[in-house]
Amino acid sequence: MSEIFLDTETTGLSFKEGHKIVEIACIETQDLIPTNKIFHKLINPKRNVPDEAFRIHGFSEKFLSSHETFDQIAEDFLKFIKGKIIIIHNANFDLGFLNGELKAIKKDLIDKKFVIDSLEVARNKFPGSSNSLDALCKKFNIDLSKRTKHNALLDCELLREAYINLLDAKEPKFNLATISNNEDKNESIEKRYNKSVHQITNLEAEKHKKFLKTELKKNFY
Repeated sequence: MSEIFLDTETTGLSFKEGHKIVEIACIETQDLIPTNKIFHKLINPKRNVPDEAFRIHGFSEKFLSSHETFDQIAEDFLKFIKGKIIIIHNANFDLGFLNGELKAIKKDLIDKKFVIDSLEVARNKFPGSSNSLDALCKKFNIDLSKRTKHNALLDCELLREAYINLLDAKEPKFNLATISNNEDKNESIEKRYNKSVHQITNLEAEKHKKFLKTELKKNFY
């Protein structure tokens, strides 16, 4: 079974308070090795973007107004993730928004039994310490120099690297293209996304499969 590393950016902290998704990114892997299949969309939330959110991701209401709305990208998004394990850091946050948006347009919701929350994995491994994505990257010496603002596509790559370390697998290194959040450059994010792929060992792949099996049993049985 393939995996999806997923991240979103939003206008605020809660869908129930009227906030919306402004960016979705998904990177597909097979046994943690990228397949080069990516789903990445900037989304028009059809509402204002508060200053606090703009400072985090750099997407303004004016810039986003020229992009597709969630209902226009929902079908392609669901096809991309169908039948795959989804790995999200702090899954409750992203799922709250994704399922809120999907429910509003009467689409199938994402079943939590197919989701692994890497934050919970980190908390089990490092109880009592900070386990944010930033903290994990620093703990595992993962390069954060390109993360000047939050960007869902870059964060998916960082999460993939952190997740491999959480499973005690050897960390492959990536040559990430510069991803800027400045408004005049965002339209070419997908074109500039690039990485070199390093194979993980058979032992590391087996560790991952065993971990997935354990997580799926927790949810299915």
